[in-house]
Amino acid sequence: MATRRVVILGAAGRDFHNFNTVYRDNPDFEVVAFTATQIPDIAGRAYPAVLAGKLYPKGIPIFDESELVDVLQNLKPDVAVFSYSDVLHTTVMHLASLCIAHGVDFELLGADKTMIQAKVPVIAITAVRTGAGKSQTTRYISNILKSLGKKVVAIRHPMPYGDLAIQACQRFAEYADLDKHKCTIEEREEYEPHIDNGFVIYSGVDYEQIIRSAEQEADVILWDGGNNDLPFYKSDLHIVVADPLRTGHEMLYHPGEANFRMADIILINKCDSAKEEDIQAIETNARKVNPKAVVIRATSPVTCTKPEMIKGKNVLVIEDGPTLTHGSMTYGAGVVAAKNCGAAKIVDPLPYAVASIAATYKKYPNAQGILPAMGYGDAQIKDLEATIEATPCDVVLSATPIDITRVLKVNKPMLRATYDLAEVKAGQLETEVKKALSVLVSLT
Repeated sequence: MATRRVVILGAAGRDFHNFNTVYRDNPDFEVVAFTATQIPDIAGRAYPAVLAGKLYPKGIPIFDESELVDVLQNLKPDVAVFSYSDVLHTTVMHLASLCIAHGVDFELLGADKTMIQAKVPVIAITAVRTGAGKSQTTRYISNILKSLGKKVVAIRHPMPYGDLAIQACQRFAEYADLDKHKCTIEEREEYEPHIDNGFVIYSGVDYEQIIRSAEQEADVILWDGGNNDLPFYKSDLHIVVADPLRTGHEMLYHPGEANFRMADIILINKCDSAKEEDIQAIETNARKVNPKAVVIRATSPVTCTKPEMIKGKNVLVIEDGPTLTHGSMTYGAGVVAAKNCGAAKIVDPLPYAVASIAATYKKYPNAQGILPAMGYGDAQIKDLEATIEATPCDVVLSATPIDITRVLKVNKPMLRATYDLAEVKAGQLETEVKKALSVLVSLT
């Protein structure tokens, strides 16, 4: 049988994992290219030979997805493999139609094909959309496990925005590790809260190497998912976070719907902000497509440092970047906190946006009115600083999961809004975690 030529459509995460688990060192396939979207500064580079394996001594080129037609025509793949997340079903099928029209098969890999088996229990936390509350759920579950006397290590979905070879397997245990690995704001948003809670977190590119390192120091692995992607590891308990502020999205986005159908627990978050009918609509969909799942309601209470500095003031709100960009939200915890604290006005930074921040608004118009914490490199952090400085306001309220003043400096008072998970009926998640762990103990 002839070797099949493959192009992998990705966003510097799931695409590399699919390659590593299915295509690397597999002589039945030749991966001729990756395409990239969602993440800046990935296209034009190469997946390095040191990670690509013996079949690719020159590495594999990465093109922007806008060049897909040229890739199909010039490199003549036999199949295009879709390998990124948080995308409308219609968008996936438009890409499929494009490929099919050029005589190229279009493929989605089954979940089990790319899930690696760990040697310790794995609890996976994923979502139906970006910004639903995976990270706070991961922190909540890690504290449950800690109270049970378990040594927990978190593994985060990849965010490899630097040198891919160097980032193959990264371990973060203290703030100095974030500086050592030159982490972006988005990476810090995911890693710092685990460090603050006293947990080690791994991330990188090669998730076989990562799990073999992490399981050496863990009783339980927590998979902290990215976007609404599927877990990279076979899980013993799969918790999927649904968002009633975007009711119906659990049935409209890939691979969020797959997560929704696979879940052992469907956690409906933000019930303190959502309408009852929207919460019930998700519960109805859960009964329809995943009746075996345990459905749990939770809230996402927001707290703010020095709320008296916000009351009656003009406030510039900074929100978590991915929630506003490919998560397509129009606001987040920062807006909630500003309103709860009595802000006179939430100042629109759009007229003052600089360079890459202005470009972000052009690409994601839903983010207008608030400031996404974009910081994929030093230049973009400078643009973020300049935008903050140029925006007329009394105070800046940051609702990213990190203390953003560690990575940028501005001459305006900056406050912080934080948010955590709270169950509507306390103890349900602990009961399910204990149940899953007890089953595992009995099996061994």
